[in-house]
Amino acid sequence: MTSSGSELRRTLGVGDAVVVGLGSMVGAGIFAALAPAARAAGSGLLPGLAVAAVVAYCNAASSARLAALYPASGGTYVYGRERLGEFWGYLAGWSFVVGKTASCAAMALTVGAYVRPDQAHAVAVAAVVALTAANYGGVRKSAWLTRAIVAVVLAVLASVVVVCLGSGEAGAGRLDLGAPDGAGLLQAAGLLFFAFAGYARIATLGEEVRDPARTIPRAIPLALGIALAVYACVAVAVLSVLGPDGLGEATAPLADAVRAAGVPGLAPVVRAGAAVAALGSLLALILGVSRTTLAMAKDRHLPGALAVVHPRFRVPHRAELAVGAAVAVLAATVDVRGAIGFSSFGVLAYYAVANASAWTLDSAPVARVVPAVGLVGCVVLAFSLPGVSVVVGAGVLAVGAAAYGARRWAAGRRT
Repeated sequence: MTSSGSELRRTLGVGDAVVVGLGSMVGAGIFAALAPAARAAGSGLLPGLAVAAVVAYCNAASSARLAALYPASGGTYVYGRERLGEFWGYLAGWSFVVGKTASCAAMALTVGAYVRPDQAHAVAVAAVVALTAANYGGVRKSAWLTRAIVAVVLAVLASVVVVCLGSGEAGAGRLDLGAPDGAGLLQAAGLLFFAFAGYARIATLGEEVRDPARTIPRAIPLALGIALAVYACVAVAVLSVLGPDGLGEATAPLADAVRAAGVPGLAPVVRAGAAVAALGSLLALILGVSRTTLAMAKDRHLPGALAVVHPRFRVPHRAELAVGAAVAVLAATVDVRGAIGFSSFGVLAYYAVANASAWTLDSAPVARVVPAVGLVGCVVLAFSLPGVSVVVGAGVLAVGAAAYGARRWAAGRRT
């Protein structure tokens, strides 16, 4: 039984939970994911966005149903454990913690690349330290900081959309995308899904929202719907100026788009917005990973010392410090751009377990359509990612499974 001294404080309402999700989804992905997705899909970028959105919706619906029944920190780690068994919950938690730790480092390095390219690693480490300290002060403070970041990013994105669609360079002909390539479309959907996955952060905060049975199911689809609208508007605006080929070749697609639209003075603002967006993503990622770490530590799948909650701030401070330290080491020593594909693989594996868990909630065939589509979609998108990402991702999951088996075997020997 969890003692009162280890309980988290319920302070977040629907608005706060939506903002936490938006801080993850409408983050650095919107500034970086469009170009590689366009390279993969060419004329299939917008259909790829639609496929990613459908899979994300199914995942969101499954997560919302499960979160209403199990409003505890840990998200799919808890759902998998309760619905499918301890191993599947553990595997979901392992996928999330490992994959998102790599994603945290990628976001930190994105901040460094935009703020000070020649000192990207140093800036990245400083960003991790600062945001870990912000999380340490309490989740309510983190939610307010995320709210400010989301407001800035949405303002920048709105300016990009207005400038691009209002310029003389915009043309409907550039949106005449033709027939997309199927494999490229799926790979683009997998890459774009990486940016949609932030609504998981809402579910992992289950012990810190007020009335979670109502708040979480309302907040998840709201956050996803807003993020999808933003992504679609930005994608159409940028495509109308650059076209799919120009977008695929762009190194900084949104900055390139405003230059092409004839407003080069807005490019520095877009760069600043990208840095702020990456900070928002990093803040929410650290928040979510530390809560899943807390849940796994409570069940002794990770060191029990990480399960302690700060007596004053009511946050899992040791888990936050451990996650922050791991991310800082990666940000200081490794170029993690290649880990984005692995992180996508891990996130899709995580949601595959969520959909499989939701499948068990109701035996009616109609009720099982959404989790079935979500499960199949996650598997298809995961194996549509670049081959290296698939091999590395599957290998890391196998290592986690082996560690679980070894621990169970050792426990059996002791008894």
